[in-house]
Amino acid sequence: MIDLYFWPTPNGFKITIFCEEAGVPYNLVPVDIGAGDQFAPEFLAISPNNRMPAIVDPDGPGGEPLALFESGAILLYLAEKHGRFLPVDERRRLDVLQWLMWQMGGIGPMLGQNHHFRIYAPEQLPYAVERYTSEARRLYRVLDKRLEGRDFICQEYSIADMAVFPWIMPYKRQGIVLEEYPNIRRWFDALKVRPAVHKAIEAGRELRREIADGMSEETRSILFGQKQFEKR
Repeated sequence: MIDLYFWPTPNGFKITIFCEEAGVPYNLVPVDIGAGDQFAPEFLAISPNNRMPAIVDPDGPGGEPLALFESGAILLYLAEKHGRFLPVDERRRLDVLQWLMWQMGGIGPMLGQNHHFRIYAPEQLPYAVERYTSEARRLYRVLDKRLEGRDFICQEYSIADMAVFPWIMPYKRQGIVLEEYPNIRRWFDALKVRPAVHKAIEAGRELRREIADGMSEETRSILFGQKQFEKR
């Protein structure tokens, strides 16, 4: 059983989705990012970039424990270890990997900034809101075009779908009207009713809270980096 250092965010859900789909046992270890748990020395020893998710696999390569951070690296490791959701065929494998990297380099960072400036920023900055909302719409167009005539992002259900799906979940908060992207709407609706995906999104439900409403300055400073060195 792996220890999954987790908070209910899109990046955290990527890993619960894989584990539920592949039948990999996991133990949720909450990392309360609003309270500053990500700066605790014991967590930094596992995830030096003070971000979750991270895992500790007691049965890593060579039978030795392995600590791993970065959600894309975790998905790739688990897919390779368990032989699930990453094709063996080289061309299909590379197709999955390029879309996984697209999520890591585009969807995640850009939609994360979209969330920040639309919801969490202490003051509204119209330029920033427009900049990241426009980029979100561009990325949605890329994905919608890719899903035209496809059930999944690649030829089969894969870690690429698992990586992208949780970032589409909060589309309303991103200023997105999903009906404008019919291929994404169809793909999203099909994935959200998969039993494993539903169970994965329910993971850690008791941990959830709406941190944007009434966010204290202390919580804001922890979440957005001002306090990180004080917490080390």
